[in-house]
Amino acid sequence: MDIISQLQEQVNTIAALAFNTFGTLQRDAPPVRLSPNYPEPPPHEPTEDSANFAEQPKLMSAALVKAAKQFDVLVAALPLSDGGEEEQLKRIAELQAENDAVGQELQKQLEAAEKELKQVQELFSQVADNCLNLKKAD
Repeated sequence: MDIISQLQEQVNTIAALAFNTFGTLQRDAPPVRLSPNYPEPPPHEPTEDSANFAEQPKLMSAALVKAAKQFDVLVAALPLSDGGEEEQLKRIAELQAENDAVGQELQKQLEAAEKELKQVQELFSQVADNCLNLKKAD
């Protein structure tokens, strides 16, 4: 897998970990009274999933940090740009000129192939006509 695909995969992994972390914290966190004007929240009844709530944030944050560090490693592995923006624009112009030259060559080859196809079709038509004429003579 190329480096860009790996980066995309790592971003997806980080997003999934964050989504799961926030969802788990939202689901398992005990209710908190936000203001003295609000009534006391109902008592939090722990479930099987929330039994290890104190340990979950540590594990999830460790997974997020590990994924972020892996992302940093992948970013560091990206090739450095040479010469800045001017050099990149020059390289893009060179590649565009090369692309145009190859495109023109392909267009010439396509035109030659279409011409040859037309000739083959004409010859086939002549052969078919000759065969039909021979059968009529019999």
